[in-house]
Amino acid sequence: MTSLQLAEPAIAEDCCAPSGRPALEVEEAQRTALVFKALADPNRLRLLSIVKGAGDGEACVCDLTEPLDLSQPTVSHHLKILVDAGLLHREKRGTWAYYSLVPGAIEQAAGLLATL
Repeated sequence: MTSLQLAEPAIAEDCCAPSGRPALEVEEAQRTALVFKALADPNRLRLLSIVKGAGDGEACVCDLTEPLDLSQPTVSHHLKILVDAGLLHREKRGTWAYYSLVPGAIEQAAGLLATL
């Protein structure tokens, strides 16, 4: 082949075969990203750890500010993100909110990586 001759273009079907696995749907990708985003913050991971380790399986927001050395509004913000991601359950009792792990949520979050 001379320098002026061009190689024949590759045929698209010779490039690669489709993987056969369907890509995540938009909604599923958004839900998965929401969980990963919630878990990507060290304070939120610590909150999950504290709630999980609570003797009766739940923790009052009033008990979560001191261990993190954060203000109550900041802790409440982090807790809201964890609730919105489906990792924590919130129950309001009087002026306080109590948080508990959603059953199976941690295991389900871990399993999300296997579905990619």
